[in-house]
Amino acid sequence: MDRLAAIQVFAQVVESGSFAKAAERLGLSTSAASRHVAELEGHLQTRLLNRTTRRVSLTESGRAFYERAVQLLGDLEEAEQEASRAAVEPRGTVRVTTSVNFGVRHVAPAIADFLARHRAVRFDVSLSDRIVDLVEEGFDLAIRIGTPGADNLVARKLGETRLVPCAAPAYLEKHGAPRAPEDLARHNCLTYEYVSPRNQWRFRDRAGAERTVRVAGNLHSNNGDLLAEAAARGAGIVFEPAFIVGPDVRAGRLVPLLQDFEPPPVPIYAVYPSRKHLSAKVRQFVEFLVARFGQGQDWSAA
Repeated sequence: MDRLAAIQVFAQVVESGSFAKAAERLGLSTSAASRHVAELEGHLQTRLLNRTTRRVSLTESGRAFYERAVQLLGDLEEAEQEASRAAVEPRGTVRVTTSVNFGVRHVAPAIADFLARHRAVRFDVSLSDRIVDLVEEGFDLAIRIGTPGADNLVARKLGETRLVPCAAPAYLEKHGAPRAPEDLARHNCLTYEYVSPRNQWRFRDRAGAERTVRVAGNLHSNNGDLLAEAAARGAGIVFEPAFIVGPDVRAGRLVPLLQDFEPPPVPIYAVYPSRKHLSAKVRQFVEFLVARFGQGQDWSAA
C-alpha cells in the first residue's frame, strides 16, 4: 500500500463529500479511490468513514486522523515548495572545504562577494590541505589545487596556477643556485605531503621535453605555508604554488630559481559529488567562481 497516496485520497474524499468526486479530482476511478481508503483502514485497523448510498461521514477515529492528515499533507506541500525554490533560488547552507592558504587568500573574498548578492545563503567552510571525502564528510563542494580526486566526482575547472621553485638569498649564498632541474638532487629540498608522485618535481625545458627529478630534504610537511616560511628563513628550496610564495618573492625573502625551465601548470577545480539535482546554492556559487577565477588571474598578486 502507498500510504501517502491513500492519505491523500482519504483527505480528498472527506473534503469533496464523496468517493466519486474525490476520484474525479484525483484522476482515479471510483473503485480505485475506494480501495485506497479501504487499505488505509485495514492498515490502521479502524474504520475512518461511515458509508451510505448517498454520503460519507467521518467516524470519531476518522475525524482525529483527518486533522492529523491535513497537517501532514500541508507540511509536505510546504516542504516540496521549499525544495523547489532551493533548486532555482540560492538559499541554505553551502558546506565548502579547501586548502588553508588558498581558502584564506582567495576563497574568503569570493565568499564575501557572493554573500553580498545572495542574502539567503550561508557558508560553513573547513580549511584543510588534505583531500577530504566529500560524501563521507558531508560537504557540498571542494576547491582543489591539482588533482580533483575520486573518479565519481564532478570537477569544474576554475583556472590554473603555477609552481615556483625558490629559496632565500641566504641559502643561495651558502649553497649556490641550481642551474638545471637535475641539480636539485644535491640540494636540501623541502617536501610537501599532498602531491603525487611523492618527492618528484617536474619541469619542462624550452624544447618542451619533461625533466623529472627526485628530491629529498630534512623538512617534510602537510602545509605549504610552513614550508614557504622555513624556506624564507634559509632552510632550503621549496616548490610551491605562486599564491603561496608570491608575496615572499615580491618582498625579496624568496628568489625564483630555474627560470629557463617551466613547471607544468597546476589546475584549480571546483569539485562536487553529483551534477544531478544540483542545488541552486552550489550551482550558482560554482558559476560565480568560474567567472571570478577564469580570467587568467595572477594568483601570486594576493
